[in-house]
Amino acid sequence: MKTLIPHLFYLLKHRPNRIKVVSLLRFLGFLSALVTLYSVLFHLIMAWEGRQHSWVTGFYWTLTVMSTLGFGDITFASDLGRIFSSIVLLSGIVMLLVVFPFTFIEFFYAPWMRAQAEARTPSQLPPDTSGHVILTARDAVASALIDRLVKYQYPYVQLVPDLDEALRLYEMGYRVLVGDLDNPETYRRARAEKALLVAVTATSDRLNTNVAFTVREVTEKPPIIATASQQVSVDILHLAGCNHVLQLSEMMGQALARRVSGGDALAHVIGQFDALRIAEATVSNTALVGKTLREAELRQRIGIIVPGVWERGQFMIARPDTRMMPGTVLVLAGSEEAIVRYNELQQDQPVSTAPVLIIGSGRVGQAAGRALAERGLSYRGVEINPARICDPETWVVGDAANLEVLERAGIRATPAVLVTTHDDDTNIYLTIVAPCASAA
Repeated sequence: MKTLIPHLFYLLKHRPNRIKVVSLLRFLGFLSALVTLYSVLFHLIMAWEGRQHSWVTGFYWTLTVMSTLGFGDITFASDLGRIFSSIVLLSGIVMLLVVFPFTFIEFFYAPWMRAQAEARTPSQLPPDTSGHVILTARDAVASALIDRLVKYQYPYVQLVPDLDEALRLYEMGYRVLVGDLDNPETYRRARAEKALLVAVTATSDRLNTNVAFTVREVTEKPPIIATASQQVSVDILHLAGCNHVLQLSEMMGQALARRVSGGDALAHVIGQFDALRIAEATVSNTALVGKTLREAELRQRIGIIVPGVWERGQFMIARPDTRMMPGTVLVLAGSEEAIVRYNELQQDQPVSTAPVLIIGSGRVGQAAGRALAERGLSYRGVEINPARICDPETWVVGDAANLEVLERAGIRATPAVLVTTHDDDTNIYLTIVAPCASAA
């Protein structure tokens, strides 16, 4: 009883649940009236046959017939009584065996189970919660961020509007909180004023703007980092209260352009901390290929540090005996003057004049093209959808899986191919096709 009463109060708290419970009570009232009517008719027909029974017996007979139990201890002798018994039996099959179970499940059991599930899923954080990260989307970016937060032992909470999805994630071990993203009360219950960070990473710029504005309605304290799909949304997100706005497609395109190992071998700055510059540089076609970092003496010669290297998509901490191969990408750290000195050493390296080939003219492909143009490198692109091509002289219309299309785009002479379609299966397929077409 102690656990039943709170669940009843929780069930009746929401108006849709109250309406369903009222509908169930109405059905039970109708069923009770029907049983009473049948009991009265039972007495009348029995009296017509010359027999007398108590009211308890009348209700007893009605319930046994309607529930199809039919003990047979009380029966009618006349045809009228048997017809009446058949009517009671058929209505009982419909009302008790068909309508009542579905009505009970729909109007009581399902809301009851949902209320229990909602009670199990957290709807607010403890009052003493602080220093946590609030995530407002469940996507690849949020999943990767959760992995990092768990690795470095930062508390977090994932806001989920849908109860079923929240319960599923909660049972999988994720820290979730049920609440609408555009409701200020959700962020009050998430203790946003004490949060370390609010990450707004939905695919819709409008939704991100709404979320950021809602958070700022509650508190001005935590920094908000948001992602943006369109350049025009960056300023709007800042106005909504975001401290940092990341264009992931633009960043991805720039990162791919920096990895082009057929163009220049110069260091390209990707970030800075006060006077410290962080840059990336490929070593392909340079004198550094085959040497270890100790043998290259970059720190002694130009005052630049190599804290790590990228090898086939994997980042590794650099060591003195780390050997640089044609596919190695160096992560450099140093002053602006040190970056300039490094580039001066690479200026005499041969630079390919053939255009870089970009497959896919989406946001990532367009960003990669702009980044290559800023480096002074030409490029050609392949796009299957003519409506997405704004420069016919640079982009070739066609399927990149077609060898003739790739040849028209210059696959045989290109120093590098960037595959930027939005589908992983297509990316893998074209990554295999492009080298084969180049060697054909």
